[in-house]
Amino acid sequence: MNNIKNLERLQQLHSLITKEVTGSPKQIGKRLNVSERLVYNLIEQLKDFKAAINYDRSRKTYYYTDDFELQIRISVSVMSNNEVTQIFGGSYFLKTKDNLKFVINEDRMAS
Repeated sequence: MNNIKNLERLQQLHSLITKEVTGSPKQIGKRLNVSERLVYNLIEQLKDFKAAINYDRSRKTYYYTDDFELQIRISVSVMSNNEVTQIFGGSYFLKTKDNLKFVINEDRMAS
C-alpha cells in the first residue's frame, strides 16, 4: 500500500506544480501530510520521469520549465471464493457470479 500512497502523493504534487501553487517544500509537506525530506524525494522521482522542475524563490513555488504530464491509473484485482473485486483509485467494482455492483468509497470521495 505504500506504493499506492506514493503514487497518490506524486499526483498531488504534480497538480500543485502544474498550477504553480506549491509553496515552499515545508509548506508542501504540511499540505501533503509528509516530511520535508519526502517532498524532496517526490520531486526527485518526478525528475527521474524527465520532468524539468525549477523553484522560483520570489513566488515560492515549483514549476515545470517544459511541458510535462503525469497520468496515474491504479487497477487492482483480487480473486477469492468465486468473487472478483477490482479497485480503481477510490472506487471499486464487486463482481459475483450473479451480478455486478458498483460501490463508491465515500471517504475517498470526500477528499
